[in-house]
Amino acid sequence: MQRTLRESKAKLSELVACASRGEDVFITVRGQVKARLTSAGVPQPGKLGEAWAEELRARHRKMKPPTPGGLTIEQILAEDRENRVF
Repeated sequence: MQRTLRESKAKLSELVACASRGEDVFITVRGQVKARLTSAGVPQPGKLGEAWAEELRARHRKMKPPTPGGLTIEQILAEDRENRVF
């Protein structure tokens, strides 16, 4: 999309919305392109959260058990308590 500087000033919010959807907006002065308004490439908040959650799930699937035999923290603590000498 191409707009003059005057049009761009009057409709900046609209042009920013277009750019955020991925459309490049070229701003002209006296018929020559002087600037380009483009998307920052930042994911939408919902998409960012979902990508983060999926990354955590993938890492969790790859994790090895933290202890030999895959004991849980509760099992380790119970075993430790049994072995204490007072």
